[in-house]
Amino acid sequence: MKLKLSENDAWPLVRFIAPAYPEVNIFSGSKIIPLGLVNIATAASKIWGWRVEIIDENNYHGPRDEKGLPDHRKLQEEDPASVVGFYCGLTSTMDRVFELSKFYHEQRTFNIAGGWHAHYCSEEVLNHHFDVVVHGEGEVAIRNLLNTLKYQNDIAKIPGISFWNNGIRKRNLPERLELLNLSDSPYPDFGLVRYAGKIRTYPIGRVRGCRMNCEFCSVKGKPRWASPEHFFNIVKWLVDTRGARHFFIVDDRLEENRGGIFSFFKMIGVQYGSRLGFTIQIRLETAKDIELLKAMSQAGVRTVCVGYESPIAEDLKAMRKGLVPQKMVEWTLILRKYFWVHGMFIFGYPHQGPSVLSVPEAVKRYKSFIKKARISSIQILHPVPIVGTELRVRMEREGRIFPLELVPWKHYDGNFVCF
Repeated sequence: MKLKLSENDAWPLVRFIAPAYPEVNIFSGSKIIPLGLVNIATAASKIWGWRVEIIDENNYHGPRDEKGLPDHRKLQEEDPASVVGFYCGLTSTMDRVFELSKFYHEQRTFNIAGGWHAHYCSEEVLNHHFDVVVHGEGEVAIRNLLNTLKYQNDIAKIPGISFWNNGIRKRNLPERLELLNLSDSPYPDFGLVRYAGKIRTYPIGRVRGCRMNCEFCSVKGKPRWASPEHFFNIVKWLVDTRGARHFFIVDDRLEENRGGIFSFFKMIGVQYGSRLGFTIQIRLETAKDIELLKAMSQAGVRTVCVGYESPIAEDLKAMRKGLVPQKMVEWTLILRKYFWVHGMFIFGYPHQGPSVLSVPEAVKRYKSFIKKARISSIQILHPVPIVGTELRVRMEREGRIFPLELVPWKHYDGNFVCF
């Protein structure tokens, strides 16, 4: 498989796309671009011979089509892309991804898909006008792909990708690419985002992977992290070059490497005091670490997002969440002394046997817990059988998941019943 580039196009364009959110949901008001897409675009921008841009459809102020969505035909007329990389990390955006991949395929671009949905559903994705699916972290794969395409070599030897070969899906080993040293990664270049409004909150990340084994989650793998010094320098660079003041640390479990994150916040405190603002995600048990909580508060952490999932013991056991309700109120009240606590819940989690509580009783338990814990703000969603999770495997085995003709991917956002 080879890409034909125009002889006059010495510096062809790679366009990375974050697809629009489909419905009014918890993401709709967010202008935070997916950090993974910025990281991969940044890696691509370091390769001689290519131009790189990002179109974030959720933070976009360029030409629009009759539906009010970004006008990709106009974008192609202004500056045609030869290669298009799609962020496929959020299942609810896949219908929009497939709409765009068809358009770009007709434009004779080379289409690349990456992210958890593409990883777990590579055959489906390849059947929707994609040339390659990247498995795992894309910083290495994008360099291999662009160099191979530029010099008209065969992609069959590139590790960590899936592609069609004579009508057969080929998946090259390793199964998932991973960066060996996260401290070697370049600082994320948000200047690559085209037609964006002002970026008010900058996503940054230090930890990848999660050692927990929750049934409903697809994020797995042994945790790895960058050094606290590298992470601090990313913040400093964004402050110095872009005037950044507010940050969202995207790590699923910020406290995974306690010593490193403690050092990071101490460095932030020394350099900036509490002048910067951070929103983070942590496990509830972090409340036991008062020294870390104080360092976080002194460094400008304002909001902590906590995945409670449920205050009901039977739900937590079914989820394999590793929490017990007896301590949850106590730990939340500790966090409330330091931060705004945003609680995230899943209501109506499917048990393997019959439900132990009626809906009215479950609602009563939720209300009682939220009131006692004095949670600052809450998010309550339906359980979603996301691809790549053991929950989906179990529910498929039980024959309970609605077909996509009835509940399409765009409804996999927690607002709709999927099973």
